[in-house]
Amino acid sequence: MIKSKRYICLDYGDRRIGIAFSDLTGTIASAYEVYERTSLEEDLQYLVNLIQNQGATKIIIGLPLNADCSEGQRTVLTKEFGKQLKDRCGLEVDYCDERYSSLEADELLKRTKKSWQERKKILDMVAAQIILQDYLNTKN
Repeated sequence: MIKSKRYICLDYGDRRIGIAFSDLTGTIASAYEVYERTSLEEDLQYLVNLIQNQGATKIIIGLPLNADCSEGQRTVLTKEFGKQLKDRCGLEVDYCDERYSSLEADELLKRTKKSWQERKKILDMVAAQIILQDYLNTKN
């Protein structure tokens, strides 16, 4: 029996978290949803439930590095969130450089001829998909 490699990827932000999942082989990333944040406690509980319900085996979080690859305050906050999520669900957390993922996601979405308001609603989950696919391509 083949061991499942279902990864969840989070594009962590102040107001929203973009979410993507891989297929069961850990090969193809798919956008899943945009979660509107409420409180840290509720956010963590929502994600733990989602991780368990979807059978995720590993957590990937986009790491917001500065243009020169240095870490800033946003990076520190993201890593702290990742640590808290790991403590809650016990899964390994890995980070993937997310620089320019939102820009790339918006460029892809522009091709759909959607308005900025329509693109903004799904931008974070498409960014999470791009981050996860980059991670999968690097690991495979």
